[in-house]
Amino acid sequence: MPTPAVAKANHRRPRDLFGPDLHRRLQAAVLEVFSNADFHRASVRTLAKTAGVSFSTIYKNYGSKEELLFAFVDQWMEGLTERIVDHLRGIENLKEKLRKVFWLQLDYYERNPGLGRIIFMTVPLITWMNNRTFAQKRMIGLYLETLRQGQEHGVLNSGVRPQVLLDFMHGLVQRSFFMWVYRGQKDSLSGQSNQLFDMVWRAIGEPAKPAESAVC
Repeated sequence: MPTPAVAKANHRRPRDLFGPDLHRRLQAAVLEVFSNADFHRASVRTLAKTAGVSFSTIYKNYGSKEELLFAFVDQWMEGLTERIVDHLRGIENLKEKLRKVFWLQLDYYERNPGLGRIIFMTVPLITWMNNRTFAQKRMIGLYLETLRQGQEHGVLNSGVRPQVLLDFMHGLVQRSFFMWVYRGQKDSLSGQSNQLFDMVWRAIGEPAKPAESAVC
């Protein structure tokens, strides 16, 4: 278990704890170790050796490989959140907002396949779920607010909670990513975004009301 001092430090981002050079080396080590190797075999010593830093430097600031990993994951996911916020400025149409967010996710993981491998493939989900960074409150909050607005305006299916709509969309992003990896990353992941989103839209849109039977 991390000490209270380490736990406090973990609320700061890696770039706040280390200088630019050390930050880059640790980031590269986290990507290399956790995106390509078995999670359970990775160790703080392996990460320290890969990054070219001392074991004590990592342990003093994080206390465990999990805390180091998820501090960087949180930073990378923050980068995705910032892209979403920036790209959605000026888009009023709900469908186009969701289309853009869907594309942004696929494009981000295509540009950062190491991150995609970590959060979708190599790290046990239960391990991340037990870490505070899993909640991604800002990103998920933005997403859910957009879905709620769609339900309130009668555009999206109001028969389920907005979280269910979100799970449906995220589930397709996850499946699309790891099958893209499995198939050799031959085609563009984000290049199929429009076709996939059109299927998503048909699934999450407000169901059409059945026409009333004509009275004879």
